[in-house]
Amino acid sequence: MTQYLPPNLLALFAPRDPIPYFTPLDKLPWEKKPWIYNGVSQYLDLFEDPGETPPPTRGETKEERHARKKQAREERHRAALEDTVTQWDANSDENIQSDPFKTLFVGRINYDTSESKLRREFEQYGPIRRIRILTNTKTGKPRGYAFIEYEHERDMHSAYKHADGKKIDSKRVVVDVERGRTVKSWKPRRLGGGLGGTRKGAPHECIKYSGRVDERDMEDRSRDPDKEREREERDNDRARDRDRDRDRERDRDRERDREKRRERDVDRDRDRDRDRDRDRDRDRDRRRRSRSREKDRDSRKKDRDRDRDRDRERKDRSRSREREKKHRGDKKERDKDREREKDKDKDKKKEKDKDRGKDRDKDRDKSRDKDKDKDKDKEKKDRDKSRDKDKDRDRERERDRDREKDRRRDKGDRKESTAEEPNDVKMEEPSVDKDSVAVHVKSEDKMVDGMNGAEQAEAMETA
Repeated sequence: MTQYLPPNLLALFAPRDPIPYFTPLDKLPWEKKPWIYNGVSQYLDLFEDPGETPPPTRGETKEERHARKKQAREERHRAALEDTVTQWDANSDENIQSDPFKTLFVGRINYDTSESKLRREFEQYGPIRRIRILTNTKTGKPRGYAFIEYEHERDMHSAYKHADGKKIDSKRVVVDVERGRTVKSWKPRRLGGGLGGTRKGAPHECIKYSGRVDERDMEDRSRDPDKEREREERDNDRARDRDRDRDRERDRDRERDREKRRERDVDRDRDRDRDRDRDRDRDRDRRRRSRSREKDRDSRKKDRDRDRDRDRERKDRSRSREREKKHRGDKKERDKDREREKDKDKDKKKEKDKDRGKDRDKDRDKSRDKDKDKDKDKEKKDRDKSRDKDKDRDRERERDRDREKDRRRDKGDRKESTAEEPNDVKMEEPSVDKDSVAVHVKSEDKMVDGMNGAEQAEAMETA
């Protein structure tokens, strides 16, 4: 197959040139001779004298470097604090305008607590003149403490006694007097002073509960171990009482939350029931409206059917009256007119009753429809019977007519024969029973009077 390939492809399959052989430049490892090792005695004159060598220098470890930097930082901070302490004076601050003996310090405030909340909580001890919440000058966020100035000094003292450890926005606050302008040699926390034993140092030096702590208590605690023990017991009792109070408040809050939830559930169920009742009422109203509309449609339809039937009956009556006028005398026409007037009066009464009793007809349509069906069945049966009777009557009339025609023919034949015969011979006339004929005519009139308008019309048409 390769013989059919073009030369450019065949060049790809061609072998390369053989690798040329070059003689190695150095000997092989196993052909080389090993190095000859000698002593250092010939180089001893070049070393220095041991007495002239300096002592060894020790390098600084990582821990020592960190300790050195920390100590340098503390020294710099201490020097800066000494400078700021010498320059700090609370009485010379322009932002402070309140009376120091009426001002209350409030610390450990929740960062989300507002001025109105503080006013609402501390106004129960007396009227407040001014509240100042300290914020960060760079970020503008609250720093967690504030100063409250009261109108009267006694109100500040009552708040100092009773408001310490109060819970505001799920956080207990610490309350103290303003010490910057009332206590000599007072320094704030940022300058190395301040009160509070929660951040003193080691765990055994810090107190484990929140609240106001005096400096004398901390000094006495470090001096007398018995008093220290008593204070610890007292502090533990206070802590237990506070924990107990917290638990009680927590339980009360939980019960309040449960009651609120129950009330919400009750209100929600009530609203749900109300909405359900409202929906049911709406559905009922819709059904009633739909039923009333259906009833109105049915009543309109029935009224239309009645009007149509009435018009048909009137037309049938008018036709029957015209026919009766042709076939009957004045007496019958008068009777018919009376019947018409009666029918008109009945129609008028029916229309009046219909206008008056439309509301009653809506409820009685079903029963009327049933009665109408029964009446229609009865009328059909009566019509069938009357038709059969009319047919029988028509047949009898035709027979009577045929008989009369035959009689007349017979009379004509006899007259012709008598004209040919002598005059003294008299022909006997056929005897007709007048009473039977009168009775038959009266019975027919009674039957016609007993029928209604439609049946009379049908009878006249068949006649």
